[in-house]
Order: sequence, then structure tokens, then C-alpha cells
Amino acid sequence: MISLAGRRAFVTGGGRGIGRATALLLAQAGASVAVGYRSRRAEAEATVKAVESGRGRSRAVAVAGDLGDPVSTQRVVDEAARALGGLDLLIVNHGVWPPDDVPVARMTDSQWDATQRANLDAVFYVCRATIPLLPQGGRIVLVSSTAGQRGEAFHADYAATKGAVIAFTKSLAVELAPRITVNCVAPGWVDTEMCELPFSRQSRKDSLSVAGGGRREIEAGIPLGRVASPEDIAGPIVFLCSDLARHVTGEVLNVNGGSVLCG
Repeated sequence: MISLAGRRAFVTGGGRGIGRATALLLAQAGASVAVGYRSRRAEAEATVKAVESGRGRSRAVAVAGDLGDPVSTQRVVDEAARALGGLDLLIVNHGVWPPDDVPVARMTDSQWDATQRANLDAVFYVCRATIPLLPQGGRIVLVSSTAGQRGEAFHADYAATKGAVIAFTKSLAVELAPRITVNCVAPGWVDTEMCELPFSRQSRKDSLSVAGGGRREIEAGIPLGRVASPEDIAGPIVFLCSDLARHVTGEVLNVNGGSVLCG
């Protein structure tokens, strides 16, 4: 039911996890894909190869750069647009999760600044660079988190950035209407490299945060009984890129198995 034939997508953080799954699903729907990455070239190139050898045999290209730097971001976006002959879809998926539990009273300026730069400044930079290139009917999908909705004790830096992404989504949705729709997907726990440390903990004694307790305790708190796969998040992202969602903008689509219920 979803066809993205002829559409051209830029997926940040596209080399692994949610980004890789999204790039592959976009390609299955017929889109060409630019796979953004910062330093892990082999993974991005593997995603490109998987896209090009997949069922749709869509065109793909890997583009490298630090999205936390505005000059680098402009170069990356321009490179993606040149390679694909333009851009129609932007999926902003990249981000960091500082692994250690740190209360605000002990959080360093450097940790706060690094998280803001990767998770918020970079979102602003890539949207600012891409918006002028998107045509009528363009789509932007930003990836936030349940942490941006409920907060995340001992990870306040991460939660603050993800809450800001939700507010940024709603601001852009009104600003860019009716030419471009802007929506947000808010995943809960996902089976990706970012979550490996919290999943590996054996008990809450190993961690101060609500993320402590390991995978078994985390899944016990999810009504659907399991952690999401990257593909579980990619599906809603591709839906929001499609004409099925043409009258949806400014929305936060929760994909968390029922673990955080909010309107």
C-alpha cells in the first residue's frame, strides 16, 4: 500500500540500528536513499550495499560528516542532494545516549554540551540545511524518545534533548505547513547497540536509573512484553513519509509497546 517510488530520502545515522532498518524499508517502498554517518564507514557502506541489492534495487549512497558542526552539516546535505538529484524526505535519526548514570548535581559541562550538540544542535543544523531543498509534499520525520516525554532520571541531558526534539517538531510543523509535513516518532526501548549496556545489567543494584535492572526487568514493564526491534520503529517512520500520512503533521507517534501511555 505504500509506494515511495521516485522519492529521495536522507537518513541520518543510517548505518546501523533504526537508521539502517529505515533505509532498507524506504528502499523496499521504492525510494532512493542517502545514508548519513559520522565515522563508521563500513556499516554505512554495508547499508548502501543492502539497499542496492534488495528487492527494489533502489539507488543508495553513503555520506559522511559531523552533524554537530554546521559547516559539515551543510556539506553533507548538499552532497546527499547532488548524489540523488534532490531530496524529498528527511529522517533525522542519529543521537547519543551517555552510558553512565549521572545525577545532575555531578554532571559535567562537557557531558551536557556533548549530548546537546549531538542530539539537539545537530537536529537543528540538518533541518535548517535541508528545508530549502524539500519540495511541496516533502516530509520530515524526527526520532525522539519516551525519555523526552516522561523524563529519565540520571540521564537528564538525554531526556532534555529528546523533549526539545518534540517541541521542535511541533514548531516546524506549523512553520512549514502546508508545503512540508513534520512528525516525530518516539521509541521506547529498542534492540540496538545504544541499549546494550542497560540490557546487560543484572539487577537494579547495578544502576541508579529507571533503566537499571537489565533486559528482563525492562521487558516486564512493557505491556506487549518485549523490546522493539529496529524494524518496529522503521515501519511507523516510513508510514509518516508516505501519502497515507499526508494529513498528519505535528504528531508524536509513540512506538513503545505500551510502556509510556501519553496523548
